[in-house]
Amino acid sequence: MSDFTELVDLASERVGGVVLAANDEFFAPKENLIKPGKPIFIEDKYTDRGKWMDGWETRRRREPGYDWVVLQLGLPGVVRGVVVDTSYFKGNYPARCSLEACAADAGASAEALLGSSTRWTEILPQTDLKGDTQNLFAIHSTHRVTHVRLNIFPDGGVARLRVYGEVILDWERVSAAAEVDLAAVENGGLVLAASDMFFGSRHNLILPGPAKNMGDGWETKRRRGPGHDWVIVQLGTEGVVQRIEVDTSHFKGNFPESCSLEGCRASDASLDSLSASSWKELLPRTKLAADTRHAFERELRAAGPVTHVRFNIFPDGGVARLRVFGQITPEGRLQAGLRRLNALAEAEAAAALQACCGSTNWTQKMLAQWPFSTVEGLRQAADRIWGEMGRDDWLEAFRAHPRIGEKSSEKHAGVARQWSEQEQAGTRGASAKVLAEMQEAGRAYEARFGYIFIVCATGKTTEEMLALLKQRLQNEPGKELGIAAEEQRRILQLRLEKLLQQ
Repeated sequence: MSDFTELVDLASERVGGVVLAANDEFFAPKENLIKPGKPIFIEDKYTDRGKWMDGWETRRRREPGYDWVVLQLGLPGVVRGVVVDTSYFKGNYPARCSLEACAADAGASAEALLGSSTRWTEILPQTDLKGDTQNLFAIHSTHRVTHVRLNIFPDGGVARLRVYGEVILDWERVSAAAEVDLAAVENGGLVLAASDMFFGSRHNLILPGPAKNMGDGWETKRRRGPGHDWVIVQLGTEGVVQRIEVDTSHFKGNFPESCSLEGCRASDASLDSLSASSWKELLPRTKLAADTRHAFERELRAAGPVTHVRFNIFPDGGVARLRVFGQITPEGRLQAGLRRLNALAEAEAAAALQACCGSTNWTQKMLAQWPFSTVEGLRQAADRIWGEMGRDDWLEAFRAHPRIGEKSSEKHAGVARQWSEQEQAGTRGASAKVLAEMQEAGRAYEARFGYIFIVCATGKTTEEMLALLKQRLQNEPGKELGIAAEEQRRILQLRLEKLLQQ
């Protein structure tokens, strides 16, 4: 198997995937494509339309064209690889397939997705398929997508479609004080490695909902030597662990005698790096019971922010689910925002960066550095490139702001308009007299320097800004332009942070 199959199946019905539409499903229904588990074959089973098949199968095409099916991913993300499984389709598999993807609203209808307004991007060109085979295709894409369309040429049957990738979530929906399951697959968690998973996959540990049976958990073989079994989970984003649940439901004669949990903070998710990391004990070795959902809170030890946890079971056995509840750290939220920015389409990334600064030249030079590996790297690039800008670039950025105390106009649209209103919150309670004085001084400033008064308004009252305006009116033009450029630099740094947090 290729490495990408160790990632999350973004399309699986287990994580909320839905098959929205197909142009034809005469012999076998489209919903079979995302069923969990391997396809099966029943030799003598037929329906009133023909042979029963555990997959999606269209009728024999008698006219030009091809067949297709549209899926909504259960989890939005970056697709790294797909498996087009034609198991048991031998004389009726498609000759070729292709795959397209798009980013759309979660509730988008099939009609809207198939309309002219939806932009589909080909992520797998027409490629030959083999029958009765798991056809693996690596996908070289960096964009976050929400839907995929599988095209088959000209017709035929596919048993399963697996869409493996990295979950990219919008953490804005989670408040800073909220408690979330940091390890859950739906929140971007991933089980990186396990000592053993002979009877049950390690990935089952963090799936949504309760385990259906013993086979729906993680279970190791019987250990005959020293040591113990373990798994390493990469959390969806950095957080502080507050409580955990260890669920041994369905495991009665094969549950672990005890367990423990450790955490570490690592920027590199490679196993070599993690093995060298400083692991801190979160839960000391603790007894477990059969077929029980255990909750641990007071037993936990403070370990600070963590990005990964190592769950140890002694000596072996099976666990249905592991839940790691905690709060996202401010740095974790920024890291999640950076992953989201890096996964945007280029035009979307350009619009997001332009909203932070307003200078087209700055935006283009930032795009040349995008994607960014770290939040600090993004900040440094923003400062360095702003320092390379000239007068015309500065003035263009200034024009993207409304005047202090005035409402944003239509030209200040979108998120930049929203940010401007937030930044000027200090003017909301100002008296009419102070606002009138601000506007008069602002007009004098524009007449003297040729551009609007630029100040990093966040946290400042109208009176404070008015005092600064009057003071800066006395500056020489060259000196004042430098001060305004520095204020713009401070504004764009604050906006970059807002961009990553939104």
